[in-house]
Amino acid sequence: MFEALGFNDVAESVYLAMLEHPQAGVEDLMQNLGMAEHQIRQALDDLARMSLLRISGSAPEVFVPVNPRTGLAALLARQQAELAKRQQELEESRASLTALLDVYAGSRVHTSATGVDWIEGIDTIRARLRELAETCTWEAASFVYGGAQSEASMAASRPLDRDAIDRGVRLRTIYLDSVRNDPATCSYAQWLCDLGSEVRTTSVLPMRMLIVDRRIAVVPVDMEKTSAAAVEVTCPGLLTGLVALFSFAWKSAVPFGARRRRDDDGQTAQEKQVLRLLGLGHTDEMVSRRLGVSVRTVRRTVSALQEKLEAKSRFQVGARAVALGWIDQDDLG
Repeated sequence: MFEALGFNDVAESVYLAMLEHPQAGVEDLMQNLGMAEHQIRQALDDLARMSLLRISGSAPEVFVPVNPRTGLAALLARQQAELAKRQQELEESRASLTALLDVYAGSRVHTSATGVDWIEGIDTIRARLRELAETCTWEAASFVYGGAQSEASMAASRPLDRDAIDRGVRLRTIYLDSVRNDPATCSYAQWLCDLGSEVRTTSVLPMRMLIVDRRIAVVPVDMEKTSAAAVEVTCPGLLTGLVALFSFAWKSAVPFGARRRRDDDGQTAQEKQVLRLLGLGHTDEMVSRRLGVSVRTVRRTVSALQEKLEAKSRFQVGARAVALGWIDQDDLG
């Protein structure tokens, strides 16, 4: 029930049992829940760390559960603040990287002396990605930009992914939330999870990217024409930034199979991104490409938000969303 808030099954069971029987001790919980003592004590430690237990006023050695109305709300607020901070850091990193790639695209650097190699053409890019996949030794981390993946792309990736996992390589993949609506991509993501890979989704990604063993990264030069050219980054400074970018996105992404979180206003992260991108002046078509959803889905989302906010125009949607704190004024540029 509370997986999105950081609970595991044991901690959740202990918390619910303590809410029902506030004076229950460790032995009582062991008997009621049929759990070992070390499980109960670990759960109590976890709940105390999340500020969901407090010391009893009558017995300093006894812990009692915090009222869920205040305890869970405070926990959710802390997670939302952390998510907002990570999102801001992610966007700042994306902007810096975009500016950097524009510089390299303009200068057309083709030498490895700078730690950045130019890869021209889709066939060359695919060949290099295959080579990196086959030589990866311990970790491959990737942003899968765009929504539903093509059957051809997934068919080509399947043997490479299986081989890497069989070699003990840790695969970490972030898709857009919108792939959850595509049965073929969902099936592929589930197949990866079943093999032991780690898959998460997020509302928006800054680019397509692959990082191999944290020593080589490949990113497209043009985010709208990813097959035209790419750069292979081995420069330690740039690589550190790209690894940090992936780390920020990974921490705020939702594990595949888990339900997408909504905030106190009932908004998903994807709906907030629609508001933010529209506020930045993006067209419906541009928003659909960024989020990997259809233009029809974008328009349906905007219409629903407009109705919920009782707004007569898109401008009013943005203004009222800012006034209600759904998005920050700074997100609108």
